[in-house]
Amino acid sequence: MMRQYELVERVQKYKPDANEALLNKAYVYAMQKHGQQKRASGDPYISHPLEVAAILTDMHLDESTIAVALLHDTIEDTTATRAEIDELFGEDIGRLVEGLTKIKKLDLVTKKAKQAENLRKLLLAISDDVRVLLVKLADRLHNMRTLDHMSPEKRARISEETMDIYAPLAGRMGMQDMREELEDLSFRHINPEAYETVTGRLEELSKRNEGLVKKIETELGDLLVANGLNSAIVKGRQKKPYSVFRKMQSKSLSFEQLSDVYGFRIIVDDIPACYRALGIVHTRWRVVPGRFKDYISTPKQNDYRSLHTTIVGPSSQRIELQIRTKRMHEIAEFGIAAHTLYKDAASTSDNDILSRESNAYSWLRHTIEALAEGDSPEEFLEHTKLELFQDQVFCFTPKGKLIALPRGATPIDFAYAVHTNIGDTTVGAKINGRIMPLVTRLANGDEVEIIRSGVQVPPAAWEEIVVTGKARAAIRRATRLAIRKQYAGLGHRILERTFERAGKIFSREAMKPALHRLGQKDVEDAIAAVGRGEMSSLDVLRAVYPDHLEERVTAKPSGDDGWFNVRSASGMIFKIPGKAKSGVDGAAADLKSDIGMDTMPIRGISSNVDVQFAPTGAVPGDRIVGIMNTTEKGNGITIYPIQSPTLQRFDDQPDRWIDVRWDLDEANKSRFMARIMINALNEPGTLAKLAQTVAGVDVNIRVFNTVRVATDFTEMTLDVEVWDLRQLNQLLAQLKDLECVATVRRLYE
Repeated sequence: MMRQYELVERVQKYKPDANEALLNKAYVYAMQKHGQQKRASGDPYISHPLEVAAILTDMHLDESTIAVALLHDTIEDTTATRAEIDELFGEDIGRLVEGLTKIKKLDLVTKKAKQAENLRKLLLAISDDVRVLLVKLADRLHNMRTLDHMSPEKRARISEETMDIYAPLAGRMGMQDMREELEDLSFRHINPEAYETVTGRLEELSKRNEGLVKKIETELGDLLVANGLNSAIVKGRQKKPYSVFRKMQSKSLSFEQLSDVYGFRIIVDDIPACYRALGIVHTRWRVVPGRFKDYISTPKQNDYRSLHTTIVGPSSQRIELQIRTKRMHEIAEFGIAAHTLYKDAASTSDNDILSRESNAYSWLRHTIEALAEGDSPEEFLEHTKLELFQDQVFCFTPKGKLIALPRGATPIDFAYAVHTNIGDTTVGAKINGRIMPLVTRLANGDEVEIIRSGVQVPPAAWEEIVVTGKARAAIRRATRLAIRKQYAGLGHRILERTFERAGKIFSREAMKPALHRLGQKDVEDAIAAVGRGEMSSLDVLRAVYPDHLEERVTAKPSGDDGWFNVRSASGMIFKIPGKAKSGVDGAAADLKSDIGMDTMPIRGISSNVDVQFAPTGAVPGDRIVGIMNTTEKGNGITIYPIQSPTLQRFDDQPDRWIDVRWDLDEANKSRFMARIMINALNEPGTLAKLAQTVAGVDVNIRVFNTVRVATDFTEMTLDVEVWDLRQLNQLLAQLKDLECVATVRRLYE
């Protein structure tokens, strides 16, 4: 276990003027508070915050961050309080420790919604101070290093979460070394067999090529020195197990087919030297086509900068090379931890792109903005993971602005990356001057010009095309708003008619004072809820005019031979027979009758067999099947359309299935029953419009039944008689076109 003076010495090596008193006080306080606590391994608990602090000293972080690392578990696991830490160490450190305490429960979450909500907490906690993230990543790294003492189930759970969230988050922050170690440690527990196999093969390769890395380092170094780059440093290394495994999986390669297991870095003094080194290497050895990338002129979004190339180098070995300056190397190793945000001195010798806020931290802030967009926790987790895992392509606006997007992005993603309003109004795109489909996948260097329309609403189908979380969230919001607008228009008409029948005038202003009684956020939400049938227009009327007395349902003789006119509270009129058992809902009970079976045109059945149709009917043109049923009076057959869910009951009784088909010559001589369901506005005239439409296509209504489902909507079932399926489909289409009809569909038993 690291001792107090050792920690201080580690910090003073890179920051000689560090506040030694602060480090000593934090060390002693953490030691006292954790006392005799033990870890699962049996080690003193204080060993964990000490190791977390040690990891952060390797990143050369300031003494305040190191103090936070020492204290990060005190509020959660000891008697320490925020007030006590504020008093002893200052409010800045107290705030950071409390932020880490709030996200402590993220360690063992497994359910998606909880994981999503805790990811929100993590990102919110680090939105004000990125040091929270640095301590949290170091905390997770040490926990992963000591994971062997946990149960197998817990090891797998923590490893999956690390692979899903922490490793890619470290990568997005530019901390590649930490990302690689987190991935390898997770890989070991998630897929132990693959880990052992890949590790074993790498060890065999290392023994077989013993001395090869050193030989290539020497030859590359000598070549650079001979061409005037005397201070160039060459470092070689074998790739990590998970990196090798991921490449084997993504490219479907065997281990033997991998040709670039070794990678080398050339570190020089400045940017011009980077391009000189590239020219020297390319002049000496053959370049592998298509493997050159310039991340100096177009840095990655996490601030990573280097030249990448692959050559067939010494010993005819394929070698990946990364060429960078010392400052770029520091950023590549430690990412945001190396940023001037927490350094007193900033290097500008190589036109450093690092401003007071890094690109990586800027991405983090943009991700935080998504929290305010009202997405569900699961959607937020999905969007964040999309952003974490995607590689990037770099595209340009016509004015030359650089837009970084995930690989596989489309012009739609590009438009939303520029601005949400541009994305919402996109109707087309030009890529490199040519009009291209919006589903085109963008490539590095593409110039994209967006074509817009002021009346465009993004189609919901775009959600399946885009790859960025921002675009997906914006499309969902726009779709929700468009649907709300449609329902609000319908709701407005319903409310106007309801208020008019009550002798009142409807207005949005009148609704505002009643919103709290209706449980709605704003007027448009309330009106849309009426349009969707989620809220009654009478409820709105009563909320706006509490003293209003609604009319009752009344029934009066119509004068038509015992029939009654029934008027609902909202004014819809139904005509039902006086013998109906239970008002409107029971009217159909005494009207049902069967179509005569003596002339049924069905082939495949002998004439002496009793044939009947399913209760919901079947019409010529339907694919049909017969089911043999046994009754006390003898055998009979029931004819079902092939779509009937009732047929599932006979799946295990194949001997009862009869192959039947329509005799079309006979079918044209009779009408056949089919049942349809209509959901329509509950207002005067609706029934007349429906009846007129049915009669207009020469269809007969045999049975009519209504079931009140909401004050403003009525659900009706009609048994209609048609000649064939084509006539039935014509009826359904015309009913759908009626303004008063919300939905219409055919029913199957």
